[in-house]
Amino acid sequence: MSLSSFIQIAGGIENIARVLSPDERVILVVLDAKLIDQHNTEVESVEQVQQETQLTFVRTEMITDSQLIELGRQISERQLEQLRPFCQPVPCDYRPQWHISPPQGLLNDPNGFIYHNGEYHLFYQWYPYACVHKDKHWAHLTSKDLVNWHWQPVALTPSDWFDSHGVFSGHALSQDEQLMLFYTGNTRIGPQRDRHTTQCLATSKDGIHFEKYGPVIGELPPGVTSHIRDPKIIRRNDEWLMLLGAQTTDLKGRLAIYRSNDLHHWRFDKLYGDETGDMGYMWECPDMFELDGQWFAIIGPQGIESFSKYNTIPHHNGYFKATWNENSPSLSDFAHLDYGFDFYAPQTMVTADGRRVLSGWMGLPDEIDQPSRGWVHQLTALRELSVRDGKLCQWPIAEMSALVDKQLELSLSQQRIDIGTKCFDMSITLEWGQSLNLFVDQESALVIKAEQENQRLILDRSRTLNRAMDTQRELPLTSQKVKLRILADNSSVELFVNGGEAVMTSRVFTNKCATAMSVNGGEANAIVKILKAATAPFQVN
Repeated sequence: MSLSSFIQIAGGIENIARVLSPDERVILVVLDAKLIDQHNTEVESVEQVQQETQLTFVRTEMITDSQLIELGRQISERQLEQLRPFCQPVPCDYRPQWHISPPQGLLNDPNGFIYHNGEYHLFYQWYPYACVHKDKHWAHLTSKDLVNWHWQPVALTPSDWFDSHGVFSGHALSQDEQLMLFYTGNTRIGPQRDRHTTQCLATSKDGIHFEKYGPVIGELPPGVTSHIRDPKIIRRNDEWLMLLGAQTTDLKGRLAIYRSNDLHHWRFDKLYGDETGDMGYMWECPDMFELDGQWFAIIGPQGIESFSKYNTIPHHNGYFKATWNENSPSLSDFAHLDYGFDFYAPQTMVTADGRRVLSGWMGLPDEIDQPSRGWVHQLTALRELSVRDGKLCQWPIAEMSALVDKQLELSLSQQRIDIGTKCFDMSITLEWGQSLNLFVDQESALVIKAEQENQRLILDRSRTLNRAMDTQRELPLTSQKVKLRILADNSSVELFVNGGEAVMTSRVFTNKCATAMSVNGGEANAIVKILKAATAPFQVN
C-alpha cells in the first residue's frame, strides 16, 4: 500500500493533524474520527491516545522518506494558514516596549541567533495557541540594528514525522549563501507518550522560507536517554562540532559531542563533563566559544543545589571554563550567568563587527502563571560579553542608545519621584544599607536592597503582582559600594551589577500607574534615561 492510500483511508489530507513513523510503522492522527475507513484491512489499529485518534499502518517499501517529507510539507502549509490570526498581537498593559515578546501564546528559548547576508536573524520557541508548553514552532525575526526587529513568516512548524510534537531548540549557520537551521525534533509515541528524539536540519536560500531535510542524527548515542537536545554547531580545528545537552542512563547531565566534515553526516564522539561530578540530572542549551583567549561552555544544568535558600527552582544556567586537550574539552569553575528570577536557555552569536552577544529567555521551564493576558514570557535585552579577571561579564549592547528619548538627573531619597513611565535605563550607586524602590505606587514596589549585615544585594518582589511563590533572590558581593545599571521595560528589570560582573533578571508585574521611585537610607544620585518604543517584533497588518 502507498502513503496516498493511507491518507485516503484516514479521510484525506485535510483530516490529518499529525504524522508519526516509529518502528517501521506509519501513524496518522486524524481530526475527525468519523471520516476514517476503520474497516479497511490495511489499518493495523485505531486507538485513542491523549484525546487523539491514531491510525496505525505497517510501513511498506513503497513509502519513502521523501513521500513523508511531502506529507509534512502539506501539513505545514495548513498549519501556517491556521497561524495567521495568532500572529496579531493581543493588547496588554504589561506588554514590553522594546524587549521581544510573542504576539500571542507562549515564548521560550531563543534559537538560531545569527548574522546572515547583511542582517541579523533571531528565532524563538513559540506555542501560539495558548500560554502553555505544547507543540513548539520557530517564530522568526530579522533586524538590521539589533534593536528594531521585524516579524517574518514562521520558519518551522511541528508538521513532520520527526518533529510533530515540537520543533525544539537549536542553532543556525550561515554557510555557502544558505541559512541552515539545526534543531531537535520531538515526538511522543503511544499511550505512555514515549519520547523519540532526533537532531534535524532545515535550510533556506532566501533566509525566509525553509525546507526540511529531516534527521541528520536519527539514533541515540550509547549511555544516553531520550533527553538529548538543543544542538549548537561550532567550528574548531577544521571540523564541525555539534554540542548537545544530554542525560545519561544513570541520570546525570552531560555534554554530548558529534563531529562532521560536511554538516550532513555526523559521528558520535563521546560524552563530556565527568570531571564536574554531580551537576544535576540534565544539561540543556549548550554553547561554546572562545573570548579573549579563553574558552567558555554555557550549560543549563537542571537539578543542582542552589547556593541560596531563596533560590528554590531546579533550573539553573551558567558557564564553565573549557580547556582543550587536543580535541577533548575539560570543564571547570562553574559560575552563574544570572542571579535573578527569570533567566534560562541563552544563546550567543558574533556580530558583524566581531562582538560576542547573548540573548536569553526571560522565563523558566514549568513557570507559566503570570498576570500578562493572552501571551507569556519575553527575551532578555541583548548583552555583549567580555572577560574580566577570567570571568564572563555582561553589558547591554551599545545599540541600546538608539532608544533613549530623554535623560533625567535625579537626587533620590525617601520622597517619591514619579517619572511617568516604567521603561528606562537607570544608573545609580548604592551605599551599603540603602534600598532602591522601583515601580512604586500605593500598593506595590520592587525593592533592591544593599544589605550591609551580610553584604549581599537582595531583589525583593514580594510587593508586586507576580504569582510565583519565590519572592526574593540574593547576590553575595565584596565590593565597597553597589554600582547598578538597571534596564526596565514595563514588566521586567535587568540589573547589571558592578559593571556587569553579575546580572539579576526578573519579570515584575505592577499596576499601570506604578511609575515612581525612591531610596531609603540616605540620598543617592541617579541618571535615568527614558526609553522609547522599538519596532514591535510581530505582525501588525
